[in-house]
Amino acid sequence: MINCFRDKWYERWRKNGWINSQKKPVDNRDLWEPLIALALEQHDVTWHKVAGHSGDPLNERADALARSAIVRVAR
Repeated sequence: MINCFRDKWYERWRKNGWINSQKKPVDNRDLWEPLIALALEQHDVTWHKVAGHSGDPLNERADALARSAIVRVAR
């Protein structure tokens, strides 16, 4: 995710019809498009790379929320 925004992959994806550098459709386009739109609307977005499961409280919370959502969808 960080790479997409830091390196502006989304610009190439849009230019190339949502085809990635491996000449395949971008995975999760339905999720990327609204996220990119929101990020570009908000001029004060700053992205920080955080190592997964490193004890960062917000990263651990995000992980817990994601796992919870998976459980709810699976039911």
